[in-house]
Amino acid sequence: MGLPKEFHDQCQLSLEVKFLKDFYCWAQAAVFNTADKILNSNVTIPEEKACSAALRLMLQILSWSFKPTLEHENLDAKIKSGLRSDAINLRKFERSLVKPGSLWTDILISSAHTTWVLNFYTTLRQKYSYDTLWGDSPIAVSCRQLIVQLCSLAGAVFPNDNGDAQIEHFMHILSAVILWIEPPNVIAESIRNGGSESEFIDGCHVLLSVASLTSSSLFDNLLKSIRQYGTINLLSALTSEAVKSVLDNQNEEETWGSDALDILLETWNVILGEACADKSPMSADGALAASNLFKIIVESHLKAAADSAFEDSDDAEYFHVSVSKRDEQLALYALIARAAADTTIPFLEQLFSERFARLSQRDVENDPTRTLEELYWLLLITSHVLTDSGEGETLLIPEALQAGFTNVVEVAQHPVVTLSWSIINFSRQCLDPGIRGRYFSPRLMEAVIWFLARWVATYLVPLDVSREIDSVGRHGSQHSRKLLNSFAWDNNQGELVLDFVVLMSMVALTTYQGEIELQTLTCQKLLASVVRRKHTCAYVVQLDSWRDLTRAFASGRSLFSLSGRLQRSLAETLACAASCIKDPEASVQYLRDLMGPVAGCLVENASRSDLKSVAHQPDVIYMVCCLLERLRGAARATQPRTQKVLFEMGHTVMNSLLTLLEVYKNQSEVIYMILKFVVDFIDGQAVFLDGKETSVLMSFCLRLLQIYSSHNIGKVMLSLSSTLRSESQSEKYKDLRALLRLLTNICSKDLVGFLSDSNIEGSPDIAEVIYVGLDIVTPLISLDLLKYPKLSRDYFVLMSHLLEVYPEKVAHLNRDAFGRITGSLEFGLRNQDGDVVERCLTAVNALASYHFKERLGGRGGLGSQVMESEGSNGKLQESISSHFLRLLLQLLLFEDFRMELAGSAADALLPLLFCEQELYQRLVHELLEKEQNPTVKSRLALAFHNLTSSNNLSSTLDRPNRQKFRKNLRVFLGEVSGFMQIK
Repeated sequence: MGLPKEFHDQCQLSLEVKFLKDFYCWAQAAVFNTADKILNSNVTIPEEKACSAALRLMLQILSWSFKPTLEHENLDAKIKSGLRSDAINLRKFERSLVKPGSLWTDILISSAHTTWVLNFYTTLRQKYSYDTLWGDSPIAVSCRQLIVQLCSLAGAVFPNDNGDAQIEHFMHILSAVILWIEPPNVIAESIRNGGSESEFIDGCHVLLSVASLTSSSLFDNLLKSIRQYGTINLLSALTSEAVKSVLDNQNEEETWGSDALDILLETWNVILGEACADKSPMSADGALAASNLFKIIVESHLKAAADSAFEDSDDAEYFHVSVSKRDEQLALYALIARAAADTTIPFLEQLFSERFARLSQRDVENDPTRTLEELYWLLLITSHVLTDSGEGETLLIPEALQAGFTNVVEVAQHPVVTLSWSIINFSRQCLDPGIRGRYFSPRLMEAVIWFLARWVATYLVPLDVSREIDSVGRHGSQHSRKLLNSFAWDNNQGELVLDFVVLMSMVALTTYQGEIELQTLTCQKLLASVVRRKHTCAYVVQLDSWRDLTRAFASGRSLFSLSGRLQRSLAETLACAASCIKDPEASVQYLRDLMGPVAGCLVENASRSDLKSVAHQPDVIYMVCCLLERLRGAARATQPRTQKVLFEMGHTVMNSLLTLLEVYKNQSEVIYMILKFVVDFIDGQAVFLDGKETSVLMSFCLRLLQIYSSHNIGKVMLSLSSTLRSESQSEKYKDLRALLRLLTNICSKDLVGFLSDSNIEGSPDIAEVIYVGLDIVTPLISLDLLKYPKLSRDYFVLMSHLLEVYPEKVAHLNRDAFGRITGSLEFGLRNQDGDVVERCLTAVNALASYHFKERLGGRGGLGSQVMESEGSNGKLQESISSHFLRLLLQLLLFEDFRMELAGSAADALLPLLFCEQELYQRLVHELLEKEQNPTVKSRLALAFHNLTSSNNLSSTLDRPNRQKFRKNLRVFLGEVSGFMQIK
């Protein structure tokens, strides 16, 4: 529309304050005027369309994003009444809380508007009770959707009466909505026979909205005033029907059960999450409802698992449901189980023991497939119940399990303990080749490995943790906590479990060749969980089974069947274990024994006299890639204690890597592996290197880049870049990305600091290494390539590092090279990726700060460099600081600049203002002269004045002055963005 943003905001606020309520009243009046005719007519009449449209308008108005108000709400009283406000779970289903404020109280609350809408729908529903599909008619859908939205009313729209009005509001809605969903089994049967599911789904949405706005106890009590049971009992019955529907119709296109189950499980998540946050256990009725529901869920899934035992994998439930979706659902099932852990854990233990015993007693002639499918599902759900996922976190025993079982005295009687040992004893059977061949399919092994990875990380806790808990007290929950935190180590059980885990890992990696998912779980989950915690790692490195695994890795051939990614993961895990060996010399020797043969094998391959003739044979390429992946994995495991020996490993293979680079100059896969190893090696080593080691590393990198450049390896044809159509195609440029990361790591301040402090004769200049790399990289970087996010981020990370550390080197680049860098920065400042823009602002800050300091010292700075830009009289040449000052002011004043980047923008703008004060004053004057509106002109002039004058700014670039200018710029943007940005 070409109007200021401020005008649009004022229009939006004006519409909300002055008109929105009137529009709602008009729509409401239209519904009132047509209601009687619709209710009294025996046929469909035109008024139904008008009524439906009016109801839809009312729904749209209540979906408005109302501005937050400063109205007082008695939050303490509402909390005491059991009311709260949590909209996070509603957003998952594209819904939100409705907070129109006290101005709407007369229309929505005090006028009994909600009651009228509910009665209108109920009367219509009774009138068309003979029509099973009426629930999908426009008027039914629009009226029901309005009711669901009214259920999300919150905030100051309710009077300040300790929450009584809001609770009564929920009661009215629930009293009407219960007719849509009760009794659940009858409603579900009607849907299965062809009836409409719309009411059922909307009723589930109402329960989720109410749960999001009430405590679990209030939620449960709402229904008790009109029924003999609580709302949680109803929720349990509804969820049971949804689960049955999903499992009974998994091969059909009906999705109502799945949709309803998603909403209902989210409602359980809200209720149980709120109870957990308040550390208040559920009521006895609620716990019983959760227990009964969980038993129905488990029995239904076991039946479905057994029934799917002989189906094709494409049709079986566990194959057509995505792993992430399945795990999300199982995690919510686990929340329900933990709400009644006293009964659900023994129930799981009983089921698992029965299946295990059935398997053990089975005759050879009988097919165990059905039982194995049931065990597979029990492993999955039990893992979720006993453990949390905890990605990236230290896993803890779930609080619900620690706080429960207060009556358990002996460890052997603790249900969590008995269930854990039952599963571990079952898992041990896979070590017997005969039993493994008969029962343990790759899929069942995946479930076993997955369970053990989470269980080891959760229950093999440090012994001092259990002692600390024991010192608090030995009564009630404290005693139960102590049992759970110590049982795994009793009678050396922990060491036995770790030994079994290692033996099982070896079986999974060598016996199930080609099973990528199983081997991935073994390397990246199970073995990683063993070494992640120092106390388990300290035990495992002493085991003979671990020594056998490391010997098989170092000198054996069986593990070379793993994919390259898993070779890297396994090497990293095994190398990480070195830091847990208490004796430093033994730790060093462990790594030498582990990686020495790998490095030696690579050197041997590179030193072959017939290398050039055999290098391109597939088996040789495969072996070289495997060795490089292993070296890369070890490099990523660098820690203070292991740095020296890993540097020795890297030093040993440096010349061999240069040889391989020459030999495989046309083999992109090997080139990429070499570059990635060097990237990870430098990344791990940079913070530890002394001057001599840094010198060795830089000499190697310089030679590597020279060889790469001399063979023009990986050259990207810029004419082809415009043909890229997807992110996956941009992976053709992965060696270019690897080079960018290599140069970034070389440019790290850790390396620069060490080398600049050393006086080693013949030490290469890091800047020389970087600019050899830049000479390769910058000609290949086009604006088309920078449109690809991964490559773009890597490039701008390098630019920001480079210009912060070596601005003086950039100043002396030739015009073409310098122009490529500054041109890319201009492109990056207009990027949609906030991280890229921030990197570019950092780079501009570095350039401008360098230029200012150089001029302050009487030197030229960037004076010799100029840029071309479009002016009113065609192209004009101007200084770098002038160009970026114009560009930055344009971005800040006229474009939709993100406020979260204001701090970085201020850091870049301040030195530009110091360098170009005259230009800045001229630009401000021109801008003010163009403004015709006196009010806007006055506001703009004051804002520009305060930008450079308030907060006692000085002409320095020290930290305090930068902080002052950051504050000034934020205030400035808040003042001018509304009337300067045009939409």
